[in-house]
Amino acid sequence: MSRRAMLAGGSTVVAATVVGVAFGRGERHDPGPVGTVGSFDIDAATELLPPTPLHHTTGPQSIAFDEQGRLFSLQVMQGGIRLADERRTMSGKARRLAGDMCVTAYRHGDAAPQHMYLRGFGHGISMGVEPSDTGPQLWVESDADERTGYGRAVARIPFRHDTVLDSASPAVRHHRPLPRSHRIHPAVDVAANRVLVSHRTGDAHRCTTYALDEFLSGSYRPLADLRNLALRDGETLQGCAVHEDLIYQLTGTPYTEAGGDNPPTGGGNTFVSAIDMRSGKTAGRRKVSVAPHLSFREPEGLAVHPGPDQGLCVAFSVKSGGRRRLAVYACPP
Repeated sequence: MSRRAMLAGGSTVVAATVVGVAFGRGERHDPGPVGTVGSFDIDAATELLPPTPLHHTTGPQSIAFDEQGRLFSLQVMQGGIRLADERRTMSGKARRLAGDMCVTAYRHGDAAPQHMYLRGFGHGISMGVEPSDTGPQLWVESDADERTGYGRAVARIPFRHDTVLDSASPAVRHHRPLPRSHRIHPAVDVAANRVLVSHRTGDAHRCTTYALDEFLSGSYRPLADLRNLALRDGETLQGCAVHEDLIYQLTGTPYTEAGGDNPPTGGGNTFVSAIDMRSGKTAGRRKVSVAPHLSFREPEGLAVHPGPDQGLCVAFSVKSGGRRRLAVYACPP
């Protein structure tokens, strides 16, 4: 079972609460033609990145893109690694509970991907990238709870190749808009000036959005605060993204053996759903049927590719030899 399976436990479908300061009043999003979820055609997904190794052998947890189309991916650090300032090696379980992650930055044609280590930040269910004059700024969960390995805050940090950043560093500003929540992870829509904070309050999963510039200033006035009606009982949340007036989410688990509940012959149980921020209602749901042949095929990350090649991108963790690889498929508008 995926390490995230516990995320789905105990979820309760309840009414949505909308704080509608920037959206319409209760309009339901047009579901569009069959195969589409929100603005994107899930049935028309095509390969964007073939199964590709990341800096570590562990599986990807999330993806995001910068304005130049460079792909960033978070993964939990693998066991047996000792960084320059560490006194001993740590097991993979210890890294996971400590919230130690590795960021890989990949661009087609690069001789080698770049990387960065984030210690004590979290598990990396989702992330975002914001451009700046000094380079990409990563939006990540932070202040990992060492009982679970998941973040309790949100941080915006610069990407710096071949460096190590600790969550406890005074250079890291932790945003805590939801102090009673847990398993927090962000996503951003830079064009719409929005940041999404996906989180749990008790057993309920919620999606709260903020104006990005206000959030950075420390003003945590929500634009919308929704209970997640699109997450079904027993489903495992594997990523989220925000685009225009919709929140997109990815759910699913890896293939099982033929006798299991998710065999390859069934084509997987990966779904993309959308939530309308104006009403809180589900605005589409579709099974992701692309690349059923992949080995293992665990959904691991969702992001919108910016620019003229815009698409909603679904990431899979794929087993290959002794390591996991990242495969990405783009659903066009």
